[in-house]
Amino acid sequence: MLAILIAGGVAMLATLLGTRLAIGVMVKHGYGQFIREDGPTTHQSKRGTPTMGGIVIVIAVFLGYFVAHLALWTPPTASSLLVLFLFGGLAVVGFLDDFLKLSREQSLGLGARAKLAGQIGVGVLFGVGTLLFPDERGVTPGSSFVSGLRDIGWLALPPVLAVIWMTFLSTGLSNAVNLTDGLDGLATGTSAMVFGGYTIITIWQYGQSCGSLSTVSARCYEVRDPYDLAVVALALAGACFGFLWWNAAPAKIFMGDTGSLALGGALAGLAVTTRTELLSLLIGGLFVIITMSVMLQVGYFKLTKGKRLFKMAPLQHHFELLGWSEITIVIRFWIIAGLCMSIGLGLFYAEWVAGL
Repeated sequence: MLAILIAGGVAMLATLLGTRLAIGVMVKHGYGQFIREDGPTTHQSKRGTPTMGGIVIVIAVFLGYFVAHLALWTPPTASSLLVLFLFGGLAVVGFLDDFLKLSREQSLGLGARAKLAGQIGVGVLFGVGTLLFPDERGVTPGSSFVSGLRDIGWLALPPVLAVIWMTFLSTGLSNAVNLTDGLDGLATGTSAMVFGGYTIITIWQYGQSCGSLSTVSARCYEVRDPYDLAVVALALAGACFGFLWWNAAPAKIFMGDTGSLALGGALAGLAVTTRTELLSLLIGGLFVIITMSVMLQVGYFKLTKGKRLFKMAPLQHHFELLGWSEITIVIRFWIIAGLCMSIGLGLFYAEWVAGL
């Protein structure tokens, strides 16, 4: 447990202290957020707020993880390195998007195709990697099975389709967190809850791992490196928690696409390596709800030739235009996020108790 606590504590302190320094650097160089003209008018007051704070989150997570391993002199594992690769790779895609927005002085960065190509490229490399690096028991970081609460035995995919599925999951979740990152503290607070939930899941899987139990039971978890994944999960939760100090309304800094794409990728990485891919859609339920609001808005607009289902999408902006205050929306959405995460954990534990 010590490595898990060290990683979470170091990552939280790194964002608490590092974000303050980053704000000063961003302000000095004029790296401020550009605001959409067609968005809620209340957002215009946020113009110029420092952005790309996700850089601090990324550094903090890597720092927390590797300090924990150096402190206890333990080697990193393949599963965690792959999750960190997906996390860092999508952060690079987000950074390029953010940097182009700043350099062009407009709210548009990478083109949609270039951004998607970057996400797919990183996702494919991650997917291929998860099917390699077997441990002494032959267990790889990921599997060719689609997973729910664990691998679904009758949903085996050919390796190529498995990689496509993992890429789809990583691209979808990274975009989902990106869409959620529209109000001060909304995506950051939700991510802290989600990764806190995954810390509990990975610790439980470690205690009930098929590799650590003297007698393998039907209820044990065939996960390659559950303990080290808990180190990554709490580092992510701690980094988000520390960043929230500066990102809560009124935000002193935004994470930008650098942070939102990275955090979505980390969620997908943990889902694949813990064999909880479909469960992740419930644990990160708020991200899914907000993404669905965009899809419904676009679909309804096309079907009705110009009519709108919501006043504005993503969903949080619909409530802004209804007159809800930003803080009210964020807190109520956090409650929804907490409920989704709690229900997901409940299902995860219930499945183990029932022995299904």
